[in-house]
Order: sequence, then structure tokens, then C-alpha cells
Amino acid sequence: MTATAVLTARALLLDMDGTLVNSDAVVERIWRRWADRHGLDGDEVMKVVHGRQGHASMALLLPDRPVERNLADNALMLAAETADMDGVVTIPGAPAFLAALRAGGVPHALVTSADVPLSTARMAAAGLPLPDVRVTAESVGASKPDPEGFLKGAAELGVDPADCVVFEDSGAGIAAGRAAGMRVIGVGPRAGLHHPDALVRDLTEVRVDPAGDGAVRLHIG
Repeated sequence: MTATAVLTARALLLDMDGTLVNSDAVVERIWRRWADRHGLDGDEVMKVVHGRQGHASMALLLPDRPVERNLADNALMLAAETADMDGVVTIPGAPAFLAALRAGGVPHALVTSADVPLSTARMAAAGLPLPDVRVTAESVGASKPDPEGFLKGAAELGVDPADCVVFEDSGAGIAAGRAAGMRVIGVGPRAGLHHPDALVRDLTEVRVDPAGDGAVRLHIG
């Protein structure tokens, strides 16, 4: 964790997996099975998959494979993940954090590489409310680390990207937030490897303080 800091923003853009929801158990099961089927090292595969859409991870791991096969595999894996909620739990502090955003009228959006069925199922399994604004896999043409999702989230909230703060856990997500011209708060140990603007162990280390004039102060640490 970084030393105590205060960031001011007009909107927050929230990743889901690893940021609001701990789905690592499912991700490990699904992707290690996929790695075994393709003769890949599971540990190396797990270094790639967090934060990206499945087909984008496959393109990196099997660069010579046709895009159509990656997309077909991705659809099967999304369905498998949506059917498997065993071990999906909330990130500590996420319920209170989301409640504070709603109570304070803080503009915020979910920006996830999951599709609508998977994001809906995982948020429900973790007992978390879905934000009104959601940018999912169906909403974008490019996966993180491309900034498209975060830029679309900012546009839907009507907030300049420079006035947004991203919450992310993965290298791909942190890179996407930076490419969008936004500040990034990293959540959890994966995030610490990618030098976000601020780092917290979990969302218990973030306090939301509406600052008036549509802004919010985030007390980190």
C-alpha cells in the first residue's frame, strides 16, 4: 500500500474481477483446464489472462491460431465461467464502497472484460449491486489494455477522462486506464507489479468523501 493520499475525481471507473469481486478460484480452474488441453504451462497462462477478454489472451498465447477459433473457444469459456460461481466472493470493502458511491451520488461505471451474463452472475454471487452504467465485452471492439472501455465509460457518464479515476487489479487494466489518460488506483497484489498511481490491499483502504460541485475525494490508505 502507498502512504496515505487523497485523489479528487468527478467519476470512477471500476473493473470487476479482482477489484470488486474475487473470482480467482474460477479463473484458475477454467484457464488451467484450457492450458492443459493445448499443452501450455498453466503458470505461464495465468500470467496473461487477468484483465483481458478471453480471445485476446488466446491470441497472445496461441498467436498462429485463427481468430475464429479463439472467438469460438472464448464463447465456450464464458459460458463455463458463468455456470461456475464456486468460490466467487466479494473483495473486502466492496459493499461499503459501492454503497458510499450510491449514497453520495458519485458517477461511476463498471468497466469489465466479462460479458453481460458473466458480470451479472458474478456481481450477484458476491452480493454486490450492479452500477447503472456498465461497459462489458459486448460494448467494445478491443480488449484491455486498449483504452476503449474506459473511454466509453467516461463518455457515458459525461465526464472528461482526465477527471476520472480507474480502480483496477491487472496489468492489462492498469495499462488501459493510463492509455485513456486517467489516474489508476491499483487493488491487490497483482496491481502492485504494474506501478499504479496509488495502491491498496483492498477496498477497506479507500474512503469516499463527496467534495461538492460534483467531485469526490478518495482517501487512500
